[in-house]
Amino acid sequence: MKQLIASVTPGSPASGRKIFPGDELVGINGHRIHDVLDYTYYSYDSDLLLELKGGNGKLRFVRIRKSDGQDPGLNFETYLMDRPMSCANKCVFCFIDQLPPGLRDTLYFKDDDARLSFLQGNYITLTNLSDREMERIASLKVSPINVSVHATDPAIRCRMLGNRTAGKLMDRMRLLASHGVEMNCQIVCCPGFNDGEVLQKTMEDLTALYPSVPSVSVVPVGLTKYRDGLESLTPFDARSASALLDQVESYGESCLSAHGSRIFFPADEFYIKAGRGLPPDEWYEGYPQLENGVGMLRLLITEFDDAVGEISADPVPFTVATGVSAAPYIRDLLGHAKRICPDIDGIVCPVENRFFGTSIDVAGLLTGRDIAEQMKGKIHGERLLIPRNALRHGDRVFLDDYTVEMLEEELNISVRIVEQDGADLAAAFMGK
Repeated sequence: MKQLIASVTPGSPASGRKIFPGDELVGINGHRIHDVLDYTYYSYDSDLLLELKGGNGKLRFVRIRKSDGQDPGLNFETYLMDRPMSCANKCVFCFIDQLPPGLRDTLYFKDDDARLSFLQGNYITLTNLSDREMERIASLKVSPINVSVHATDPAIRCRMLGNRTAGKLMDRMRLLASHGVEMNCQIVCCPGFNDGEVLQKTMEDLTALYPSVPSVSVVPVGLTKYRDGLESLTPFDARSASALLDQVESYGESCLSAHGSRIFFPADEFYIKAGRGLPPDEWYEGYPQLENGVGMLRLLITEFDDAVGEISADPVPFTVATGVSAAPYIRDLLGHAKRICPDIDGIVCPVENRFFGTSIDVAGLLTGRDIAEQMKGKIHGERLLIPRNALRHGDRVFLDDYTVEMLEEELNISVRIVEQDGADLAAAFMGK
């Protein structure tokens, strides 16, 4: 695919040089540029010689001088400078396979792209990369990347991922580790597949790669009501969640003694399902697996406690709409805020996920229609507080394409979007 330049950022090192929209970036300092990984790596240096091909097919060279690591300022027609790599796996737990029909097309695309792992934190399985691509990633020292492990036992991983090459995982991870590539990992745990002894072996194998594997999240499988024709899976219940916590926490303590880090961190959902209190703030070691729902509630509570007493109050009556699992914690925070400011007048309403199925109880997968239908007749006050993570990134649209504006019109109320930040939640309670 040609690396066509769409524009040059004004004021950037490339600005004012003889670089034009439609030019093809062929190489940098003698290295051929295939995609964003090559571009990011080879454009790091301070002295760049760009090889460009104009619309007339003629090659020319342009020199750019800048600071080490500074973006040259070239913008390309596509973010990856290439087509995204799709996933060829048939994972037994794949959430995309459990989506209802009728959603926007982009939600059904399965990516397994190492470039998105490096640039955006997406998780990849390492099964959809050729040996040549693996060597390139290792030689470029693309780091960190996020790896979906699930199991290190070759036969079990092949079965779980529905891919006969999935058993090569540890060889590929050892290759990356030998080149200094850092890998944060994820285990989606499915009872009867990769828990118990299988999970123990997986943790031990990954620990052998420490510090190249500095953190691993263990998260429960998410099951929607749209599983017709898919393999039967069992959700975690209070007993199985408690057993997993015992296992992962115990092994994490041994890692802490041996390596100075727990390495393995269970998702918040396990504590909720088991009915256990959350670990303290320091237990999470800086929250390396926050995006996987590990420590999200504890951090929210910590941030809230630090901020709530510092915000001047001008209370406006409100209703909080949130997921079933988070609702008890939000109620506790509201009670704490009321003790500081008795004039606060708000209620918390859990919203069942009828769109995906009531087994999905996290706030981040709430839909606008579920909120609208279940909040009718329950609204208290002048504002409805909803969590930012229920909306598409940088937008005001829910997963079901229902918008914030539609919600405001249907419920005849002002919506206040609360960031995934305890301080912002405290501010919303205080009328800000």
